[in-house]
Amino acid sequence: MKEENEEFSDEDLLSQESNDAESDGLYEHFSIKVDKGQEIMRIDKYLHNIRQNSTRNKISQTCRAGNVVVNGKVVKQNYRVKPGDEISVLLTRPPRENVIIPQDIPINIVYEDDDVVVVDKEAGMVVHPGFGNWDGTLVNALAFHFQKNGEKSDLDRVGLVHRIDKDTSGLLVIAKNEYALSFLAKQFFDRKTKRLYWAFVWGNIADDEGTIRGNIGRHLKNRMQMAVFEDGSLGKHAVTHYKVIERFKYMTWVECKLETGRTHQIRAHFKHIGHTLFNDERYEGNQILKGVNLPKYKQFVKNVFEVLPRHALHAHTLGFIHPTTKKEMYFESPMPKDMQEAINKWRKYLE
Repeated sequence: MKEENEEFSDEDLLSQESNDAESDGLYEHFSIKVDKGQEIMRIDKYLHNIRQNSTRNKISQTCRAGNVVVNGKVVKQNYRVKPGDEISVLLTRPPRENVIIPQDIPINIVYEDDDVVVVDKEAGMVVHPGFGNWDGTLVNALAFHFQKNGEKSDLDRVGLVHRIDKDTSGLLVIAKNEYALSFLAKQFFDRKTKRLYWAFVWGNIADDEGTIRGNIGRHLKNRMQMAVFEDGSLGKHAVTHYKVIERFKYMTWVECKLETGRTHQIRAHFKHIGHTLFNDERYEGNQILKGVNLPKYKQFVKNVFEVLPRHALHAHTLGFIHPTTKKEMYFESPMPKDMQEAINKWRKYLE
C-alpha cells in the first residue's frame, strides 16, 4: 500500500476550493492506493478507518465539497472503495507551506539585483514545495542561493510573484523583499507585464492568429483539470491571444500572449478549441489526436514523445517595470532543447 504520511486535520477537511481559483490550484494532502485485499466499503468510513484523527462527519463534508478524488474523478461520501482505487484528498493550501529547506540545486539565474531575481526554469522542476515535492524545488534552490550569498529572504512571505507548472519551462521573476513583491504583484494584477509563451498544439489551426475567450474554473468532474465556461456561469474571465509561428500539418507551433493569468490558462483554452497541447498528459494530449492511422506515423509520434516527454509549453519572454529603478526590464529565453528536437523531427518527417 502506497501512503503519504501527511495528516489532514478537521480544519483542513473543512477547506473548500473555489471553482475559479486564479493562481493557486488544489494541493494534494493525502494519497493512497487501496490494497488488493480491501473489502468494498463507503469512502467516508474507509478514510476514517485509516485517518482516525479526523471525524467521519468532517470527512463526509470534505467529500461534499468536492475535495476527495478517486481515480481522477470527484466522488461523494457514499462512493464505495474498491481494491486498486487511487484516492487523493485535495485542499486549497499547500501542506507544510512554511517549511523551506535550502538545497544546493543548480538553477539558471539570468538576472539578479537587490530587488529581483529572474530565473530561466528547466522543465521538470517544481516551483514551490508541496505534496510529493517537499524538496528539490526552485524555492529550495533559491533559499540556498540567498543563504550562500549572505542574504536573508523570507520566501514564505515574499518571493514568488507568479508561477509556472512543473513541466513548463521558461522565465520567472522572484521578489527579494516585500516592496518588490507588492510592486510586481500589482503589475501582474493590472496586466502590465509582457509575457509570451511558445506552445505546440495538436492539429492545424485554421487562422494565422486569433483570440480565445472563456471563463476558466475548476473542472466539475476532473478536479485535476481546469475547464472553460463560455457562458460565464463559473470560473474567472480569461483571454488568450495567439499567433501561428510554424505549421507541421498535424501539429502547430503558436505564440501565446496572456491577457489574464489563470491556472492552466493556455492548456485549458487550447483544449477547449480542439487543439490540446502536444503531449499534455493531464489534458489527454499524450496520445495521437491528429494525423493518419499508419504504423509509420504512430512510431514517429512515439519517438517525438520520447524526446519531448512533457507538455510542450515554454515561457519565452518576460517584461516588467523594475520596482526601484522604474525602468522596463525585458528577458527572452531560447527554445529549450527538448522542444527544438521535437521541431527538428517534425520538419524531417514532413520532408
